[in-house]
Amino acid sequence: MRTALPSRWLTRGVLAIGLASFFSDLSHEMATTVLPAFLALEIRATPLALGAIEGVADGLASFFKLVGGWWTDRLGRRKPIAVSGYAVTTLATASFALAANWTTILLGRALAWMARGWRTPARNALLADTVPHEVYGNAFGFERAMDTIGALVAPILALSLLQIGASYRQIFALTLIPGTLATLAIALFVSEAKRPPQPERTLLTDVRRLPRPFVLFLLIAGVFGLGQFAPTLLVLRATELTGSPEMAMGLYVLFNGVQAASAYVLGALARRLGSLNLLGMSYLAFALTALGFAFVQENVPALILLFALAGLAVGGIEAMEPTVSAELLPSAVRGTGFGALGAANGLGDLLSSLLVGALWSAYGPGAGFGFAALMNGASVLLLVLLRGRMTRAVWEAVPPHSP
Repeated sequence: MRTALPSRWLTRGVLAIGLASFFSDLSHEMATTVLPAFLALEIRATPLALGAIEGVADGLASFFKLVGGWWTDRLGRRKPIAVSGYAVTTLATASFALAANWTTILLGRALAWMARGWRTPARNALLADTVPHEVYGNAFGFERAMDTIGALVAPILALSLLQIGASYRQIFALTLIPGTLATLAIALFVSEAKRPPQPERTLLTDVRRLPRPFVLFLLIAGVFGLGQFAPTLLVLRATELTGSPEMAMGLYVLFNGVQAASAYVLGALARRLGSLNLLGMSYLAFALTALGFAFVQENVPALILLFALAGLAVGGIEAMEPTVSAELLPSAVRGTGFGALGAANGLGDLLSSLLVGALWSAYGPGAGFGFAALMNGASVLLLVLLRGRMTRAVWEAVPPHSP
């Protein structure tokens, strides 16, 4: 039987990781906010180019999540990997200020997302190591909410800078400031328990040690990832429909605001309502979002509703996927498991962003977003079919006398 929530879950480590996520997202979302307009107006890139940038970056991030997650288990250290990842992401994002064409942006985005890939499993494992099992939802929901608040502030800040005369390139350069603060938050304020290195461990062996219920969860997350396209494609579609980059950026602010709220609220509700139930609801909401974008026309109220629904879906997904993972993974392979989750998601993101962008360019937005909705729906069906096995595993993993 589960025990009552501990009176205090917001430890110094949880707070520092949350602040790192806030500043890091503030940094790269400032760049992401103006990137579609920069590509369209200055670089003259196509939707396929944007899909390639996001897809290739996500694909590389997925590989480095797997390797970085396994490496943190093998090394016995999580913090150095996390700190280096935050630092490289910061520098690579700021390099957009020097871009001469879309392939330069592709290279910078790829390097930034590679570093983001190797840091994420280490950060998530640090976070899971910091709190008891019963409050994983609270901790991951808080971290995702802080991440998204950074994404909420970023477009507002980017728009404000544009209004006072800053150029896109100057905004890219200014991302150095919050990115550096994110790196310092992890470096100075997060502690980790000492673990002996285990140089004999191999990636293949550790992947084989992942629990079967977690592998089933990876299958579901991977299928969903095939339809989880980059949110910048939503911004690009809104820009086309309204003819106003400012309106599209404002909708992106709404998206991030709803995402932050839903990540925190659903994280807090995970223990009561069940993380798998909330994840299924979030997957379904994203499927409805993709379906809506397949048919929406120049209708501002409809776009507002769809961006809000997308924020609800993504907030829930980002809070619940690591919560479910932490519930299913033993500590010994936690980094590898988080890396495998990132790899499954990233592989799906690579294919999804490329396919949605390509289908959009060739046959129109209905084809691209319709494909995404189809894959999202398939993941919901799989979750319903396999939920029982994973639910039993989650309950069996709860320590009988959790603090």
